[in-house]
Amino acid sequence: MKKNISTPVAKKIKTQKSIHGVTLTDNYFWMRERDHKGVLEYLNAENDYKDKMLEHTNDLQKKLFEEIKGRIKKTDMSVPYQKNGYTYYHRFEEGKEYAIYCRKKINTEQEEILLDENKLAEGKSYYATSRLIVSPNNKILAFGEDTLSRRIYNIRFINLETGEFYSYEIPNTTGSVAWANDNTTLFYTLKDEKTLRSYKIMRHELGTDPKNDVEIFHEKDETFNTVVYRTKSGRFIMVASYHSVMTEYRFLDTDTPKEYFKIIHERERDHEYSVEHYKDRFFIHTNYDAKNFRLMETLVSQPEKENWKEKIAHRENVLLEGIEIFENHLVLNERINGITEIRIIPKEGEEHYISFSEKSHLIYSSTNLEFNTSVLRFGYTSMTTPNSIYDYDMDEKEKKLLKQQEVISDTFKADDYLSERIWATAKDGVKIPISMVYKKGFEKNGKAPLLLYAYGSYGYSMDPYFSSVRLSLLDRGFAFAIAHIRGGEEMGRQWYENGKMLNKKNTFEDFISCAEFLQQENYTSKNSLFAMGGSAGGLLMGAVMNMRPELWKGVLAAVPFVDVINTMLDESIPLTTGEFDEWGNPKEEKYFHYIHSYCPYQNVEEKDYPATLVTTGYHDSQVQYWEPAKWVAKLRDKKTDHNPLLFYCNMESGHGGASGRFAPYKETAMQYAFMLDLMGITE
Repeated sequence: MKKNISTPVAKKIKTQKSIHGVTLTDNYFWMRERDHKGVLEYLNAENDYKDKMLEHTNDLQKKLFEEIKGRIKKTDMSVPYQKNGYTYYHRFEEGKEYAIYCRKKINTEQEEILLDENKLAEGKSYYATSRLIVSPNNKILAFGEDTLSRRIYNIRFINLETGEFYSYEIPNTTGSVAWANDNTTLFYTLKDEKTLRSYKIMRHELGTDPKNDVEIFHEKDETFNTVVYRTKSGRFIMVASYHSVMTEYRFLDTDTPKEYFKIIHERERDHEYSVEHYKDRFFIHTNYDAKNFRLMETLVSQPEKENWKEKIAHRENVLLEGIEIFENHLVLNERINGITEIRIIPKEGEEHYISFSEKSHLIYSSTNLEFNTSVLRFGYTSMTTPNSIYDYDMDEKEKKLLKQQEVISDTFKADDYLSERIWATAKDGVKIPISMVYKKGFEKNGKAPLLLYAYGSYGYSMDPYFSSVRLSLLDRGFAFAIAHIRGGEEMGRQWYENGKMLNKKNTFEDFISCAEFLQQENYTSKNSLFAMGGSAGGLLMGAVMNMRPELWKGVLAAVPFVDVINTMLDESIPLTTGEFDEWGNPKEEKYFHYIHSYCPYQNVEEKDYPATLVTTGYHDSQVQYWEPAKWVAKLRDKKTDHNPLLFYCNMESGHGGASGRFAPYKETAMQYAFMLDLMGITE
């Protein structure tokens, strides 16, 4: 990496505030002023510095990008599914960045283009649509459109008989709608303009001015968000209010959209539930007296909790993640010993699991919109098996492969790669699973480069999945590993609860233990081990860099949530109020001191840090750009090493990065080139 290039120096303007006897000093608070000339100058200076430092890798970056892009089938199509007399799918055309959404009437071949994102994205630096939802009579398409990358969608409508757009849009929404059966009334969710919290459900009459829309629900508790959707059965409109540890549902018959919503069960602390409808019953997926969730059922006419009857009992060693309901089958999505499984329970006959030979895999329910069928559609992948979509006959126990992700390459053979599932021992003795993949010939001599990835928050499980993008590292001698640390839900609900709030440090200690184990077992060494995480996983990166900087050759932190204490003290920032039960509310003294003890930004010290690449998006609505910007500025000021510290702010994107099918991989190529360069790999 280049030397003797002058590094950006951010000006210091001391800001202080005291809370719980601690004075917080922030020299870079001024970076929060979006669109300020000084902020833009600093971000552009960092981008220029990154470009200069990586200039010698430009050819490698281009090669990586073309290599990654080259493995993706240019003209491709999703697996079609049927709904309400039509077959729906989306496809891609060579040379185009975006999807084309289509349908055909069942048993015909005449294609109808619903939406061509390529045309709508013309002239825009960012473009994304939300879910496309067709009216019950198949004549109107509603969809959300985001052109800023703040996940704030304008709802638009298309008359599918004429192809014409309606003359108005509904602004500031989550982008999704729920149609009533009259094909005129629909419901949607508004976002608070400042906090971006989804907080109001509105009723709209198609063709009327949105200013006249009727508010039918206002979620006044600032720690909750709300959403509206139509059930799979089409019978009800559901309104769900959700919080980190509790939920509440209301329902309304789609034939009577002007009536009032009826509540299923009022919110109560530490009770989460979700609802599926079938015929005269609601099926309730709930953690009421069930840490790993259980399944209950009740009559639609008697939805209250006191009427719920148990259908699937709680199990200590099995996490019930969700269900699919069919006329003669109940399908359970379970997680056993960290691995996803699908369990089939017929009305008659013996229950069974869908079997695959690979021990480490991801299996999941796909698009299942019909009740009266014995066929389940599901997806399957592993770290060596490309994503595959199957139809499974639940009576005959036979699976049919419909489509497998195609890797466009003359050299790729799945058998050339090996995966492992190994276990590290955490500081407190708990066993932490690690999923790993590498190319045959990989030697466990401690010299090989290895990229260790993790997330570890919100109960989100990181499953072993295939990535054609990742092949660019594996083919150059890297191993890739996922650390299934606490804070996720891989090993059950307790796994999550033992990695949040006042147990959050377990997440960081687990990741460190995994890194030490991989070095002890000679998979890699501190001179060739890289760490990567994004968003809350970026918090993980910041924490382990402070705790054990010597363990890592390099760290990649994407859109990192690194200023936990200041963000959680500011309720005007998007997402803050809804996350007090993830991190704790620092206005309470015990949480303040605990968060303060691990917050990456607060704990930057004068010491050596590993080589680091930080990325963010200027329009990020999840983690505001100033968090990584302030963190990088403080690291530059404090660190005592000569390792590269690079910061890239995409001035046109948000939390998810660039839009389009291929453009996001330019950033991936940059990240890969950063690591390869540090390992002296130039081709």
